[in-house]
Amino acid sequence: MSYFTIAGVQLQALHHGDNTDAMRHRIDVLMARFPQVQMVLFSELVANGASTHHAQPMPSALEAMFCQIAAQYRIWLIPGSMFERVEDKIYNTASVIDPSGQVVARFRKMFPFRPYEEGVEGGNEFVVFDVPNIGRFGVSICYDMWFPETTRTLASMGAEVILHPTMTDTIDRDIELSIARTNAAINQCYFFDINGAGAMGNGCSIVVGPSGDVIHQAGIGDEIMPIEIDLQRVRRERETGLRGLGQPLKSFRDRQVEFPLYHSETGSSPFLDTLGPLAKPARQDIEAH
Repeated sequence: MSYFTIAGVQLQALHHGDNTDAMRHRIDVLMARFPQVQMVLFSELVANGASTHHAQPMPSALEAMFCQIAAQYRIWLIPGSMFERVEDKIYNTASVIDPSGQVVARFRKMFPFRPYEEGVEGGNEFVVFDVPNIGRFGVSICYDMWFPETTRTLASMGAEVILHPTMTDTIDRDIELSIARTNAAINQCYFFDINGAGAMGNGCSIVVGPSGDVIHQAGIGDEIMPIEIDLQRVRRERETGLRGLGQPLKSFRDRQVEFPLYHSETGSSPFLDTLGPLAKPARQDIEAH
């Protein structure tokens, strides 16, 4: 079996507050209208807002509530992400819940949106998981996709679908749409980039096929996007090439070049070290004449 139905949920939500009732309602409506859905994916930090003051240790009562919903409907559920507290550190963490209501993985966002996402640590473990008899899925969050190494690593671990909750409310959303298409094409995988709406994002969620083709792009309001994918399409395109042409994963595997940058202990270089600190731009004062 290679067919699988994933519903992305783009939800208008409160920036600082409890959005779980709205999420539960959306799932109730979604499953009543589209009972074929097997997995549901929400946007980043949608459950209880974008303030680190809501951070909780995991497992938590909030995560347990989502486990109950997943078991109720027998669906895979990725309820966006939530701030996770681990002693004195806070992570931006996405839980992967299976149809029996068990958490099978937690992914910590690797690249917090610094310098704006302050007080959040970056994770260092890649997460892939298998849906039995279907295929392998990978997880990343928001700014992670701006670093091609993240999606390439997930693809090299066998991921055929990337699940990517995001919370973008800034003027660079158009660039992210291009990055989502590029990540899908160069890794020959499906890419589900689900954004929030209203106070939690400017919408425009996008679902991309393994040729970089746009399967669906949402508007700016509430939207439920049930989409059937075919994992055999990923396998065929990885075998024969994007549109029968480029086979980037095989070429990367068979490369004759190593990348010395990645052998650096710091991951830096003399040029990168000249770029200055990672800080918000400062206002430039204009002298009066």
